Amino acid sequence: MDSRDDKPDIVPTATRIVYENRWMRVREDSVRRRDGSTGIYGVIEKDDFVVVVPVEEDGSLHMVQQYRYPVGARFWEFCQGMWGGPDADPALAAAHELAEETGLTAATLTHAGHLYEGYGTMRQGFHVFLATGLTPGQARPEVEEQDLVSRRFPRAEVERMLRDGEIKDSVTLAAWGLLALKGLL
Repeated sequence: MDSRDDKPDIVPTATRIVYENRWMRVREDSVRRRDGSTGIYGVIEKDDFVVVVPVEEDGSLHMVQQYRYPVGARFWEFCQGMWGGPDADPALAAAHELAEETGLTAATLTHAGHLYEGYGTMRQGFHVFLATGLTPGQARPEVEEQDLVSRRFPRAEVERMLRDGEIKDSVTLAAWGLLALKGLL
């Protein structure tokens, strides 16, 4: 809403579902803008997810790499995922994703904040967690993650990969930035 008055900037006048599966829904809304003009807006609806940044006592970090079908390549990123549906406790989801993808359990999961991934087209957001007091275990990746690789990196290497553009995942970069700005790394 604009501080000029209480009139919303964009008002939906109709909506239709264009596509839907168990992970997402795409809808097209007919809208009316503040000035009275009309148009359409495409919206992707997905449940929020978690991103977990596992940090060892020596400052090294655990990352995972997997093939990302939409872009046709493998990339390093922090643990991410959805677990338990839209009403799931984000901390429980973070603990589950960390164990599933890396085998690690964390003595402490610190919630650093909530961000949106791409709010120009998508309603999905993500919770950022710092995982410390790590204990190794056996990873249990889902069938969709059977190609997942987990590896521990020195902090300087992660920073170099971020700086040099080797890490292309915006969620990983945003999580790193948020944790750094809050002095949690």
